Amino acid sequence: MNQPKIGETNVSQAQGGATITEKNEPREDNRDNVYLFPKMLDHYQIQLTRMLEAEQYSDAKQLIRFLLQCRGEDARHYEEWGNLLSWLEMAFPDEGSPLDYSGLADQDEEAELRRAALKPTEQDEAYVKQVLYIIQNHPSIDQQMLALERAVHLDHPDVDPTMIEWLTTAPVHPVVQFKALQCLRRREVTGKLTMERLDEVTELDIELTPLALEDFPAPVVQTVERVESMSESEDPTLPHFARELWKECLQFLYGTSAYNRMLEDEEETIDCWAAALHLTLLITVYGSAEDDAIRDTYGISEPLRFRYEQACRSLRQVAGFGRFDDSPES
Repeated sequence: MNQPKIGETNVSQAQGGATITEKNEPREDNRDNVYLFPKMLDHYQIQLTRMLEAEQYSDAKQLIRFLLQCRGEDARHYEEWGNLLSWLEMAFPDEGSPLDYSGLADQDEEAELRRAALKPTEQDEAYVKQVLYIIQNHPSIDQQMLALERAVHLDHPDVDPTMIEWLTTAPVHPVVQFKALQCLRRREVTGKLTMERLDEVTELDIELTPLALEDFPAPVVQTVERVESMSESEDPTLPHFARELWKECLQFLYGTSAYNRMLEDEEETIDCWAAALHLTLLITVYGSAEDDAIRDTYGISEPLRFRYEQACRSLRQVAGFGRFDDSPES
């Protein structure tokens, strides 16, 4: 079974674009006027590629369904997305996990290679060393992330101590750090780790590392929910992008003083961080935003101005670090 390839994205700088043909038009009436801005389409394409590389097929299918609802893109994009979704639906049913090929007499060679790559049945010393080497030394963040996904399934006594030493002694991109913490938790490692994150020394409990957005404390989740509800009237595509942007930011900020500030269970704290996220979202998508209008929307009065600007600085720090860069890392 051959996986369809995602074509390269050539996006016009003008908003909108080619009209969607009747075959590809959205089926939901409330989505008929959803358009993607160029920066958003680029981000979604990059994210879709990363999901496929990390074998996050359930998330990939959800993103493709969203993209197929949007209008104004080149018809070939809809054809590629539709073909890819059809392949994913056939190869990886909706229960979210890949098909179990182990009971089939005529196992597909490519499926077997995929399974072996993620969780090899015979993990020799060379394979384990290769995965650990990529985690620690590869210049591509995507390759490090993919290797960390494989490391979850490694059965070797050197894996945990090697990763812990690397995390606590080497300079590691914050997003890779977060993915490594998730890897250790999924490997059922427990205990505290002291490491440097965004120039701060932090102590983190491995077993408390969130594996999904829903695992974060309530104020963190409520922050993005507030932005989703406020931004939908501006542009129906913004809520999805807000959630993805927030998850990226959390991967950077987790465990830092900025993250600890957002855990204060107060409405004012949620308002300040939601306003900062909304501002960052608009700047990311449109290139500009009206600060006064954002503060009015979220009720950021003068007494809250400092906390709001502090949150803005933290999110700008994430953007300045190179959120989508492949080399400078939930």
